[in-house]
Amino acid sequence: MPCRVTRTTLRSMTHFPPPAEELRLLDAELRQLDARRSQLLTRRAWLVAALQQTRQQSRPWASAQPPITASPRPETAAPSVQNVLLVLGGVLLTLAAAVFTLVSWGHMGIAGRALVLGAVTLATLATPVALLKRGLRSTAESVAGLGLALTVLDAYALHAAALSGTDGTGYAAAASAVLAAAWSAYGLLPATSALRLPLPSALASAQLPLLLWALAADVSPYLITAALLVTAGLDAVAAARLTAGAVRITAVVGAYGMGGWGVLGAGWLSLTAGGPGDASRAGALLLLAAAIALGAALRGPGVGHALGLAITAGLLAVGAFGGVARSGLPSEWVVPAHLALGVALLAAVRAGRLPEAMRTGFGWASGAVQALAVLWTLPVVAVVLLGPAGWLGRVWSGAPSDARAAVVVDAPWPPDAVAAPLVLVIVAGVLALAVRAQEWRPRARLGALGLLWATALILPAVLEIPYAAGLLVLGVMTAAALCACRVTASAAQVTALVLALVTAAGLTLVSLASQSATLVVLSALTVLFGAASWRAGVAPFTAPAALVYAAALASASGAAADWPAARTALLVLLVPAAAALLAARLGPSRATVPVEAVGAALGLFAVALAVTDPPLLALVLSLCGVIAAGTALRADRRPVGYAATALFVLAAWVRLAAWDVGTPEAYTLPVTVPALLLGALRRRRDPQASSWTAYGPGLAATLVPSLVAAWGDPHWTRPLLLGLAALLVTLLGARHHLRSPLVLGGAVLALVTLHELAPYVVQVTGALPRWAPPALAGLLLLALGATYEQRIRDVRRVREVLGRMN
Repeated sequence: MPCRVTRTTLRSMTHFPPPAEELRLLDAELRQLDARRSQLLTRRAWLVAALQQTRQQSRPWASAQPPITASPRPETAAPSVQNVLLVLGGVLLTLAAAVFTLVSWGHMGIAGRALVLGAVTLATLATPVALLKRGLRSTAESVAGLGLALTVLDAYALHAAALSGTDGTGYAAAASAVLAAAWSAYGLLPATSALRLPLPSALASAQLPLLLWALAADVSPYLITAALLVTAGLDAVAAARLTAGAVRITAVVGAYGMGGWGVLGAGWLSLTAGGPGDASRAGALLLLAAAIALGAALRGPGVGHALGLAITAGLLAVGAFGGVARSGLPSEWVVPAHLALGVALLAAVRAGRLPEAMRTGFGWASGAVQALAVLWTLPVVAVVLLGPAGWLGRVWSGAPSDARAAVVVDAPWPPDAVAAPLVLVIVAGVLALAVRAQEWRPRARLGALGLLWATALILPAVLEIPYAAGLLVLGVMTAAALCACRVTASAAQVTALVLALVTAAGLTLVSLASQSATLVVLSALTVLFGAASWRAGVAPFTAPAALVYAAALASASGAAADWPAARTALLVLLVPAAAALLAARLGPSRATVPVEAVGAALGLFAVALAVTDPPLLALVLSLCGVIAAGTALRADRRPVGYAATALFVLAAWVRLAAWDVGTPEAYTLPVTVPALLLGALRRRRDPQASSWTAYGPGLAATLVPSLVAAWGDPHWTRPLLLGLAALLVTLLGARHHLRSPLVLGGAVLALVTLHELAPYVVQVTGALPRWAPPALAGLLLLALGATYEQRIRDVRRVREVLGRMN
C-alpha cells in the first residue's frame, strides 16, 4: 500500500472521544494542574521564609524592628459615622438653643432678643442652601432640622416674652398653623427643595391646629370629634395626591391616627346619645368618617388597602344609621334594625358601577354585621339547649306551664329575646338567597339550615306555647332532621344528623318534667332512630342512639312501675340482647362495632343497677354471660367466649356469696371444670400444646386455695379429700405423662401429708432426748454424703423421664 494512502487513512481514523469522556479527561488534567500549582506555591512559600531568615541572620539590627502587620478592617462605614456625628451635633445644638431660650432669654432686652432670634434662625435656615451647593446633603439635613427646632423655640419665646397674656391653647393652634405654613414654604423653595425634612415636619405640625382651636374654643365634644375627622380627611387627600416618600407616609399615619381617634369619639357619642338629636349628630360624624374612608378607598393604591377601607366605611355607615334608630326604637328591636342596615349594604354589592374591591368590602361588612347579630342570639339558644338539664335533679316533679318554663329551670331568661327568631330567619334568608358563588353556595345553604333549626328550637320558648306543644315541635324537628339524613350530600347528611342528635337530647331533657311525657318521648325517639338506621350511611350513629333510648325507656318503665333498680336491670338487659342479635344480623357493616360497644356498655349499666341485690346480680351476670356466649358463636367473635366464661364464674360466685357459702371449693370448682374442659379441647386440637398451658391454670385454681384452707382447717375431712384429689391428679399425670398434673398434684399431696403428720413429728421430737435430733441430723448428712453420686444418677434418670413427658 502506498505511503500517502496509509497516512490519509490514519488521519481519517483518528479517535475523537464522546463529549462526556472528553469532559472527564479535561477535569482530570485540571485537577493535576491544581495539585501541581499547590505544590509549587508551597515550595515558594518555604523558599521565601528561608530567604527572610537568612537576611535577618546577616542583619541583626533588622530583628529589632517591629513586624509589618496589615491594618485592621474598619467596623463602621464612613457614611454611618458621618450620620451619627451630624445627628448628634444637631441634637446638642438644639438642646443648647433650648437652654438658652428657657434660661438666658430673660437677661436680654427686647432688641437683643429680636436680634438673636432673627440672626440665629435666619443663619441656621440659610446654611443648608450653601451646604447643598457644595454637595453636603446630610449636613444640610442636620442643620435644617436644627433650624426647624429653632422656629419652635422662637414661637415659645415669643409667647413667653410678648404674648404671655394670650390663651396658651389658642396660641399653640395659631403657632402650629404658622409653623406648618412656614415649613412648607421653606421645603418648597427651589434652593431647599432637595431637603427631605421640612415637608413631613410641616404635615406633622398641620395635625394640631383644628384640634387645638376646638379645645381653645371650649366647644362641644361633637365639634372636637369633627375637628379630628376633618384633619383625617385632609390627611387622606394629601396621601392621595402625594407621591411615595416620607411626606406620604406622614400623611397616611396622620389620617389613620386622627381618623381612629375621631371614629372612637363618634362611636362613644353615639352609644351615649340621650335622644334623637344627639344620636343624629353622632351619626353625622360617623357618616363623615365613612365618607373619608370611602374616598380614600377610591383613591387607594392597592386592592388590600381599598378592601379594608371599604369594610370600615360599611361598618361606620351601619353604626351611624343604627345609632339614630336605637334612639327611637325599643331595646329589643335595636339589633334587628342594625341587621336590616347590614343587609341593605348588599344592595351596594350588587351595584355594578363600584370597583370590585369596594363591593367585596361592603359584602364583608354586611357579613360582619350579620355575624354579630347571630352572636347576639346565642344566649337564647344556649338557655334553650342547656337549661333543661336542670330537670335531672327534679325528675317527674310535674309538667311546667309552658315551653319557656320547661327550659328555664335554674337559668334566667335573656332579656330582649323576642327578636331573636327574626334575626335568625333574616340571616338564614340572606345565606340562602344572596350567596351565589358556586364554591360558597353549598356551605351557605348548610348555614341557613342550621339557623332555621335554631329558630325553630327557640321559637316555642319565645312564644311561650304550651308544654305539650313544645314537646311536639321538638319531636317534629327531630323527625325532620332524620328524614333530611336521606340526602346524598355527605356534608348535608352530617349536618342533619348532628341537628337530629342535639334536638333529641334536648327533647329528652325537657320531657323529664313529666312521667307520661318521658315514656312517650323515649318511645318515639327509639322508633325514630331505629327507623333511620335502615340507611347504611347514618346507621353507625342512629342505631346506637336507638339502643340508648331503648335502654332509657326500659329504665323509665321500671321506675314508673315502682320496680327496684335491681329488677329494672332485667328489663334493661333486653336491649343488650337485641344489640347482640342486631350485630349478628348486620355482619361486616360499619354499624356493627358501634352497636356491640353500646350493647356492652348497657350490659355494664344493667350490672350496676343490680349491684344492690346479690341474687338478682347473679342472675344478671348469668344473662350477660348467655349474651356473650351467643356472640362468641360467631366466627369473628370467638374471643368473646373468655368474657362469657368470666361472667358465668362471677355469677356463680355472687350466687354462692348470697347463700353465705364459705367453702372455697364452691368458688374454685366452677372455674376449674370449664378450664380443664377447654384445656382438654385445646390438647385435642393441638397435641403439641404444653400441659402447663392446658391444665395448669385450671388445676391451680382449685388446688392452691384448697391447700391454703386445709392448712388452717382443724378437721380431717378437707385434708383427706384434698389429699385424695391430689393423689388422683398425680396418678393421672403419671399415667398420661403430663408434667403439670404430676408436679402440681405431687406437691399438694406432699404438703397435705406434711400438714397431717406434723403433730406426730412434734410429739416424737418431744419424747426423744435432746441429743437425739442432732445425732439423727448427722446420720442423715452422712447418708446423703455416702449416696451422693447415686442420688445424682437417680435425679438425672427422673429428669429424663419427666423430659419425655409432655
